[in-house]
Amino acid sequence: MTVIAIDGPAGAGKSSVARAVAAALSFSYLDTGALYRALAVAVLEEAISPEDERAVATVASRVEVRVRGDRTILNGRDVSDRIRDEDVTMIVSLISSYPAVRQRLLQLQKEMLMGGDIVIEGRDIGTRVAPDADLKIYLTATLEQRAARRAGQTGALGVGELARIEKDLESRDRADAGRLESPLVQAPDSLAIDSTSLSFDEVVERILDLARGGNR
Repeated sequence: MTVIAIDGPAGAGKSSVARAVAAALSFSYLDTGALYRALAVAVLEEAISPEDERAVATVASRVEVRVRGDRTILNGRDVSDRIRDEDVTMIVSLISSYPAVRQRLLQLQKEMLMGGDIVIEGRDIGTRVAPDADLKIYLTATLEQRAARRAGQTGALGVGELARIEKDLESRDRADAGRLESPLVQAPDSLAIDSTSLSFDEVVERILDLARGGNR
């Protein structure tokens, strides 16, 4: 079994890059962020305050979440589109900081790793979820570039919207790096790829070259 771990900050392009790498290698693909977003959907649907750590942990202990390629299944139903909604995005960083939540979803992620060759992406893959991954990538870009890419994805191209996205990403960076449980850090044995001046295809080809035994 071969595991490729891709970590990095929000908006770095991890999901699209990981998906393309997996397709090229005929590996399965796991977006761990989708698990946390599915839990956020469950919290919203149960009308629980995302600030109530104990209640959120209780929800996490009983939900059933599976990610199958691009589809995210929550308690037996497809929530793949719902997890990208703004209200989910607004609370996912907070609930993902809770230790009990991360422990529960860590268990699910490790179970999903047992299915064969896989590309798995998130913010603590190389350090916590798959510390023995065969290849670890830390994908990043400047805050400005990440904001511009996110704006292009959402269609929010106005100056004010771009500034808001940049502020949101900056806040997310602080939250991810500052949480006590599994903070976002680059694993010592990972390879950093700064995609600021690289095209999407160039990033994918660089990772494929490394995966196929290219010069590291």
